[in-house]
Amino acid sequence: MASGLALADLPPPVRQALRQAQVPPSAISVLVAPADGERPRLAHRDAEPMNPASVMKLFTTYAGLQLLGPDHVWRTRIYTDGALQGGLLTGTLVVRGSGDPKLVVERAQALIEQVRAAGVQHIQGDIVLDNSVFEVTQRQQPFDDEPLRPYNVAPDGLLMNFRSVIYTFTPDPATGRARVRSEPPLAGLDVPASVPLRSGPCNDWRTGLQADFGDALRPRFAGAYPASCGERPWPVAFSASEQYAPRMVEALWRQAGGQLSGQVRWGQLPAQARLLVQHDSLPLRDVIADINKMSNNVMAQQLFLSLSSELGAPGRFEASRLRLSRWWRQQFPGQAEPIIDNGSGLSREERSTARSLTRLLVQARRDPQAQVFGNSLAVAGVDGTAVRMAERMPQSPLMGRAWLKTGSLRDVASVAGYVQGESGQLYTVVAIVNHANASQARPALDKLLDWTARDKPQQHALHRQ
Repeated sequence: MASGLALADLPPPVRQALRQAQVPPSAISVLVAPADGERPRLAHRDAEPMNPASVMKLFTTYAGLQLLGPDHVWRTRIYTDGALQGGLLTGTLVVRGSGDPKLVVERAQALIEQVRAAGVQHIQGDIVLDNSVFEVTQRQQPFDDEPLRPYNVAPDGLLMNFRSVIYTFTPDPATGRARVRSEPPLAGLDVPASVPLRSGPCNDWRTGLQADFGDALRPRFAGAYPASCGERPWPVAFSASEQYAPRMVEALWRQAGGQLSGQVRWGQLPAQARLLVQHDSLPLRDVIADINKMSNNVMAQQLFLSLSSELGAPGRFEASRLRLSRWWRQQFPGQAEPIIDNGSGLSREERSTARSLTRLLVQARRDPQAQVFGNSLAVAGVDGTAVRMAERMPQSPLMGRAWLKTGSLRDVASVAGYVQGESGQLYTVVAIVNHANASQARPALDKLLDWTARDKPQQHALHRQ
């Protein structure tokens, strides 16, 4: 998109917020334009390659919609290689993953029930888990050195419950303690039943618990929990990642009343195995809503890898990059190609221009799946990562009238999506800050969105840039 007629400078409220954040205008890229692709209303460094953080998920989800279709599902298949008689399976039960991005505990329980409904009650042998649909080299170092943050969970061909444990703390004033429970069930996980309560403000309650997750199966809390916090969940990535799925499957199998004489282990599908049941995932239209509204990194990477695994070979980052690159060149000829790493934005290498992101947003509005894509974005002040905008800007006309994807890294703040102006005009908005003080520049992005919504003619005279 050519810059054409546009404001020659950033709006005063945006400039002021950037000054307060000590972020220079040279660290921000902005493009605001009518969603019909007409001339921009504001263009500032819009051709500069920037790291957009989680806004990169827009490339992955829109490519997924076009290449796989909104009704695409992932099928987790269960096989046996032995004899089944009278509820007894003599042999191996094989769970073969397909890269399902959302095989959470409830859906895994449903899968177990399907197996039991097919007649398997007692397994005289092992349960084998096959995740070979993806070939992924795990990162040696967690992103930003935060190994226990769920956003650092790596993709997997049989990803179960995001490979995380949710610890929930519930104050019980009568006993002076907070009850602790965990989900999902994991075989061998030993969680303290309670921790002491303390008085004082909630504030940084996680640090106050003095948690030790060094032994994945024996988490310990040496501190206390503030009674003022009420009930709070704490999602934590399971540090012994290879043990997570086997322990979850074993726990769910036994919890459902199943018997197992062997073990749950990783392996591959034997050639002579026969299909017993299959379990379909949520459709892609629902998956991309989770990816974009909640900015789920591992789900985005599962989808990104599926772009290549769905062609028949194991999904690899390199192959998915090639497929997305070919798609981009076909759909957006002449537009600067995004630099894709893992498709989630959790990367220091990924790059895009505001101009390329705008072209994607414009085309997505014309797409037969425009509503599906639009519904995947967080609604300002209503849901997802944009829900808190109502607290930050309670009087803004944005609330309920902006559909956004936000992004944040240590040195990145970004936003992209659609804003409906007070005039009724729908705009695309892309803004990316790359600076050490990026986290302090979020108010500047809020001001930009608010300025976009307040589009009365006297408020945005156009000038030749």
